[in-house]
Amino acid sequence: MSTRNLAHRIVLLGFLLLSSAAPSLAGRLASPSGVSRVLLISIDGLRPDALLRANAPVIRGLMEQGSFTMWARTTDMAVTLPSHTSMLTGVPPSKHGVVWNTDLPPDRLAYPAWPTLFEVARERGFTTAMVAGKSKFSVLAKPGTLSWSFVPTETVISDKAVTDTASLWIRRYAPRVLFVHLPQVDIAGHAKGWGSAAQLAAIAAADRCVGEILESLRNRGLLDSTVVLVTADHGGAGRSHGPNDVRSREIPWIVSGPGICRNLDLTMNQDLEVRTEDTFATICYLLGIKPPKPIDGRPVTEILCAHAR
Repeated sequence: MSTRNLAHRIVLLGFLLLSSAAPSLAGRLASPSGVSRVLLISIDGLRPDALLRANAPVIRGLMEQGSFTMWARTTDMAVTLPSHTSMLTGVPPSKHGVVWNTDLPPDRLAYPAWPTLFEVARERGFTTAMVAGKSKFSVLAKPGTLSWSFVPTETVISDKAVTDTASLWIRRYAPRVLFVHLPQVDIAGHAKGWGSAAQLAAIAAADRCVGEILESLRNRGLLDSTVVLVTADHGGAGRSHGPNDVRSREIPWIVSGPGICRNLDLTMNQDLEVRTEDTFATICYLLGIKPPKPIDGRPVTEILCAHAR
């Protein structure tokens, strides 16, 4: 085991020990200074090199203002529902159990076997919201875990429709934990190919949607206290994606907000590997939440200025 990996395990162990030593906090820890809410945006099918080729000034701005890697890894399955569920539970599909990637009939609706970010945050007193662009995300809308939830009845809706709902909810409710899923980059990849001109245009449109959501936070006076994390569930090649293909498994991972190191390329640390399960762990850490069950992800504390090397 490398020195850095050992240090990472020590950080996480200390986090968990501190959590268990304070039962009076009912699972809450002190969060990093200035962090009061989290916005998690997943751009479905966003392969990192396509992001870097596209006209995406808003997301590039988040990279300059925060910490990032273009070499994060999604699940072995590299498909939408299993990968998003790992992103939102901190464990692989073999543990959370969501190994399908289609809508389930109402009489067979099932939920992850591991607590989601919405569940743990709601139990700790945070308001939670999800705005999804695909109907199959109903698997993540477990009753009682979301203060506000929008999952379309049609198979997929536009990024603009998702953005309009997310912006409205920020203006009306200002949820403390908000997950936004933008589907159209994936749709363009399946229709025209990953890295195609059509997909690059879809990435540019998604970037504008991210800008609108950030502007809604800014207009509410909340942006300076919000950690923004932009990532994806998988990449792709040709007109598809799936396991055993590095082009499907690499995803961007970009974090900006209070206390986050600016313009930090996380690959400067050669021993650091960011996985999609780390998204759940990092958000819990930033909000001061102790995960109620063991997870495979770990908080990426390297993004915090106090932990920078």
